[in-house]
Amino acid sequence: MQDVYPNDQHGAVNHPEPRNHPGAHGKTVWIIAEGYLPAPGPRPDNPALSSHEAACVLNTGDRTANLTITLFFTDREPSGPYQVSVPPRRTLHLRFDDLKDPEPVPRETDFASLIESDKPVVVQHTRLDARLGSLALMTTMAYGENR
Repeated sequence: MQDVYPNDQHGAVNHPEPRNHPGAHGKTVWIIAEGYLPAPGPRPDNPALSSHEAACVLNTGDRTANLTITLFFTDREPSGPYQVSVPPRRTLHLRFDDLKDPEPVPRETDFASLIESDKPVVVQHTRLDARLGSLALMTTMAYGENR
C-alpha cells in the first residue's frame, strides 16, 4: 500500500500543497424560509452570548462575492436590499442584528431571507437563543439554486 503522505529522508511527513480551487463552489441564490431574531437575553452587553440570527457564508472562489439580501415579513412589505461582500477564499458569519442599512432587522418578528450573490457561495443558517439564560443553538443549510 502506498503512503498517501510519504516521509522525507528525516522521517517528517510531506503534506501536499493545498488544492487549488479554480472554481467557486455553491449557488448564487439562497433562501432561508425561517427567520426570527430573539430578544437579546440576560446578557445583552456580551455580543457572543446574546441572542442572534446569522447567515454563515463561504466563498471558495477567487473573486469577491457581492451579496444582496432582501427580508420578507408576514405583515408588511420586504426590507432591503442589504449589501454585503465576502472576500475570496473567506467565510463571513453575518449576524442579522448587525444589518442596519436600509433599516435594522426587527427583533421578535418572523421573517424570511432571500440572499442573491454574483458569485457562487454556500450559506448556512444559525440561531443562538439566550432568552432563558441558557443557550440554545439551531443550525441548518439554506435552500440554494442557480439563476
